[in-house]
Amino acid sequence: MLLVLLSKACLVLSLCTLATVASSVNLLQLSDAAALLAFKSKADLKDILPYTHNTSFNFCQWQGVKCFQRKVARLVVQGLDLGGVFAPDTLSRLDQLRVLSLQSNSLTGPIPDLSKLINLKSLFLDHNSFTGSFPHSIFSLHRVRTLDLSYNNLTGAIPAKLISLERLYYLCLEWNNFNGSIPPLNQSSLQTFNVSFNNLTGAIPVTPTLLRFGPSAFLSNPSLCGKIIEKECRPSSPFFGPLASTTAVAPPPVIAIDQSENLHGVDFDGQSPKGKHKRTVAVIIGFSSALFVLAGSLLCFVIAIKKIRNQQKDSKGVSASESVTAPETVAVMQIDQQENELEERVKRVQRMHVSKSGNLLFCAGETQLYTLDQLMRGSAELLGRGTIGTTYKAVLDNRLIVSVKRLDSSKLVGTARGVFEGHMESVGGLRHPNLVPLRAYFQNGEERLLIYDYQHNGSLFSLIHGSKSTRAKPLHWTSCLKIAEDVAQGLSYIHQAWRLVHGNLKSTNILLGPDFEACVADYCLTVLANSTPDDDPDNAAYKAPETRDKHNHQATAKSDVYSYGILLLEVLTGKLPSELPAVIVPYEIMKCIKSCRELDDGVQENRLEMLLEVAITCSLTSTEQRPTMWQVLKVLQEIKETVLMEDAELDPHGGLS
Repeated sequence: MLLVLLSKACLVLSLCTLATVASSVNLLQLSDAAALLAFKSKADLKDILPYTHNTSFNFCQWQGVKCFQRKVARLVVQGLDLGGVFAPDTLSRLDQLRVLSLQSNSLTGPIPDLSKLINLKSLFLDHNSFTGSFPHSIFSLHRVRTLDLSYNNLTGAIPAKLISLERLYYLCLEWNNFNGSIPPLNQSSLQTFNVSFNNLTGAIPVTPTLLRFGPSAFLSNPSLCGKIIEKECRPSSPFFGPLASTTAVAPPPVIAIDQSENLHGVDFDGQSPKGKHKRTVAVIIGFSSALFVLAGSLLCFVIAIKKIRNQQKDSKGVSASESVTAPETVAVMQIDQQENELEERVKRVQRMHVSKSGNLLFCAGETQLYTLDQLMRGSAELLGRGTIGTTYKAVLDNRLIVSVKRLDSSKLVGTARGVFEGHMESVGGLRHPNLVPLRAYFQNGEERLLIYDYQHNGSLFSLIHGSKSTRAKPLHWTSCLKIAEDVAQGLSYIHQAWRLVHGNLKSTNILLGPDFEACVADYCLTVLANSTPDDDPDNAAYKAPETRDKHNHQATAKSDVYSYGILLLEVLTGKLPSELPAVIVPYEIMKCIKSCRELDDGVQENRLEMLLEVAITCSLTSTEQRPTMWQVLKVLQEIKETVLMEDAELDPHGGLS
């Protein structure tokens, strides 16, 4: 009987232990839900997020939350205009978090301590209103690869300790109020970097990493200088300016002090009252002597002036009108100097006008590597005729190869000279890895030329549809994603950073760079051209419904998004835009995509479907329903992050790396 009772007691104890362990596990899992609810209580003042205590057992199904083994591994809450603060000790409790994105909200206040997020790899806090300094807690997150703090109100210096983040791949700090110098970043992993539109000063460190990015990563920091932006660093001048005189000044007379004087009654400065008295007397005597010398000098000066004036009056050969006093002489010299400066200014303007009427104008920061004569003497090869002009490949006598676009004067009728120059200066300032840079331009009368870098790897059109010598193959879904992201990067930069519009996006205007990255070309030109219907059915298919067959109806950022959607459909299907159905039916388009590919499993199909969804959303008829290019870019980056997590972080044993 006793053994039975003992057995039952052990059984009860075991069950209690198991229950305790289970409840502990549940509490650990629910701690993530508590962290999310704590964040919502401070950040979501408008009660937009559908997070509640009643649904906390299903927190892995909440909006923007993705879990692995009942722990939050990814939180993407963006574009919701939350309007509160990112409170400390909330999301920092998510110790298994890999990706955190709070971009495009209206969060304020400082960025809290994030040092507990030891597994964090990607942090997007851009496009908010965060204040304070750079969050130093980030330096304890040694796995961080992506860091975006752009478009906030952060101040202070960019810490030199950033060089300790050895895995850093993406660092964007533009559009803040950072000051001080730029750290000597030299991580070989760093592929994206931008500190434009801050208040940074000093010389940009010349490291192999920073040299890769060029001037476009440092725009609108007027006090920056150095080799990378081709701006000379001038030596700093003395704070009070140069000394007025370099003549030696005689030291004051030394007054001997009796060393035998006893040292009783020493004051706080170490001097006895008697010693201080003697020094005071010496200072008074020296000061009085100086006054006497100054008075004597002034008296001599006045006498000399009177003698000169008397000599001028007594002289018969000199008229009263010709006698000029010393102050009058100074005034005349100042007037002459002002006239000389004005004349020189007029000459500079004249020289500038002459150069603009007949020479190449190189864009800001560009080195003049060739002249107009060299360009005209170079051998030319026709590359293609476009909507607004004809493009040539030009080989110069110094073996430099450039791309020259000759604008159609009939399309630019009514575009004033000043308007053209002003617009080209703006377009020439665009620098981004996914844009073909405008290097120089020329205009004389109706002749207008644009000079770009020549891209040896051809266009996206040839990659998709092939050429006379090659037959195209359907692009793998990874290539489709890469092209989609590259083009979105370039367009988003044009729209957001410069508030400009492409206006003529199509596959022939996407060129392939040295590493086969997609680079947007022929951007921001349609604003200068007369709006006329395009007879080419493929070109017309790229046009948004609101811009078709309407004279003087300029393109907008949303019409660029529509063109991007059609372009992405062209990339996915391999069909010309004119061959796509007038009404896009997702199921039919997906059948077309699968028919030209050999899909081994459902994984590739699922990923192609995600890209198709982006394309269809962009090509909606309603402008209001289309996303912005920045939103498109972020969705593509989410897709890439999801794929990376699926392929690299989820191992077959069920653990996150």
